[in-house]
Amino acid sequence: MKNNKIIILAIESSCDDTSVAVLKDNEVLSNIVSNQDVHAFYGGVVPELASREHQKNIVPTVDMAIRKANICKKDINAIAFTKGPGLLGSLIVGSSFAKSLALALNIPLISVDHMKGHILAHFIKNNEYTPPNFPFICLTVSGGHTQLVKVSSPYDMEIIGQTLDDAAGEAFDKSAKILGLEYPGGPLIDKYAKKGNNLAYKFGKPKVKELDFSFSGLKTSILYRIKKEVELKDNFIENNLNDICASIQHSIVNILIDKVEKAIIQTGINEIAIAGGVSANSYLRSRFKILANEKKLRLHIPKFEYCTDNAAMIGIQGYFKYLKKDFSSQNETPSASLRF
Repeated sequence: MKNNKIIILAIESSCDDTSVAVLKDNEVLSNIVSNQDVHAFYGGVVPELASREHQKNIVPTVDMAIRKANICKKDINAIAFTKGPGLLGSLIVGSSFAKSLALALNIPLISVDHMKGHILAHFIKNNEYTPPNFPFICLTVSGGHTQLVKVSSPYDMEIIGQTLDDAAGEAFDKSAKILGLEYPGGPLIDKYAKKGNNLAYKFGKPKVKELDFSFSGLKTSILYRIKKEVELKDNFIENNLNDICASIQHSIVNILIDKVEKAIIQTGINEIAIAGGVSANSYLRSRFKILANEKKLRLHIPKFEYCTDNAAMIGIQGYFKYLKKDFSSQNETPSASLRF
């Protein structure tokens, strides 16, 4: 299949999902995600178990991605992998396999920033979607990160705001744990909130300067409010679950929307996008659409499958780096706390 098209095999292993994708230029030929159900019992991701599961899953996942893409190994032009940020043990599994495969095939190796991959997922080919124009503002929200990024090109990104403590995704998951919901709790809060009253309960709103975020205070406010109500009322959570979830979700999303509005004013940029696992939240998406309509902004929301961790987003960044011949050496090491 080798011709003037660039074939990238991408590996994503930053947390608890083993994902492998094959891209032809910016078109996804396959995007396989192997989930790890073992963590549900523990109410969160256990790093040691995650790395073991990656070791089990990576070979069959790579094989499946290649088969589904209908290519041969000799067709691959480069191997892209997640360098970080993420769980170090998980990153090591993915990077080690990527290095070995690149070495065996004698093709370039490309290291990728996980968070930049989320942003560049907007440039994966989609006949029903127009990618953003540069520059644009992207809100990246996940379990481990919350950032406002000014994107001037695939190679020029600047963080203009970020969380000072916890991430928005963590606020969702920890709130769900307080309510006794199963892991992962974020999607469950979204589900129950659809039947609830957003204004039923008020929680503390952090005051943070400029475009930065904070969610630790909000988590504490939620914890103490729920604890107090449970002491006063029998079956409080069970009887009011929908309203509680709606109020928690409303509080978190309000913080995010407020900062995006400020970023628009400060930068004068009228194109906005969201990325990361939390961008799959239905209420956040609806609030972004309302904001875009009110402010006459161009809004970009990725396909659901490209919101959560996946290798297609690693592949698209690998493609852009391939165009610049920005390759990595076999000495490249993963970084759990990789920064822009």
